[in-house]
Amino acid sequence: MTQSEVASRFTRVQVWVHWSLALLVGGCLLTAAILSLGPLSTAVGHRDVVGRVHVVAGLLLPLPIVLGLFSATFREDIERLNRFRPADWQWLRSRDRRSGRIPVEKYNAGQKLNSAFTVGTILVMLGTGVIMRYLEGWPVFLRTGATWVHDWLAFFVLVVVIGHIWMARRWGQGGEQVRESEVG
Repeated sequence: MTQSEVASRFTRVQVWVHWSLALLVGGCLLTAAILSLGPLSTAVGHRDVVGRVHVVAGLLLPLPIVLGLFSATFREDIERLNRFRPADWQWLRSRDRRSGRIPVEKYNAGQKLNSAFTVGTILVMLGTGVIMRYLEGWPVFLRTGATWVHDWLAFFVLVVVIGHIWMARRWGQGGEQVRESEVG
């Protein structure tokens, strides 16, 4: 997909929200890896600084979405993403979903599910992160549960992000398969 085709499909606000979230999630995943993996933590050092960057990036995650709400086109996209139609269920069940046989609107069912997962994850990670960061006053069972949920959900986020990048590179922004010569 060319830059002009992407520009006609998404406004600057929509692109900004997407890439802002991508940078913040990427920052959270990178700093989480540094904090969690012993050899990486030793190689990088500065655990306190990395921890602060992780917390700030996590607390900022809702901001791009909130700022995007000031845009009418972003709000229209939220409406599109929040509506599952019969064709979406058919698309999910179909083996030839990429053939174009099943009509989809701007977003296919996979993109709708990914957006729901992303928003839900931001809320859960924010909640569990706050419990983990500000331990005072929380019962032990909540702190333990928050850590367990936060860690496992981070793993699933990593899997979904890798899948998202793979699908974007393989199929392009418009749903058509991208030839290797176009990917670079």
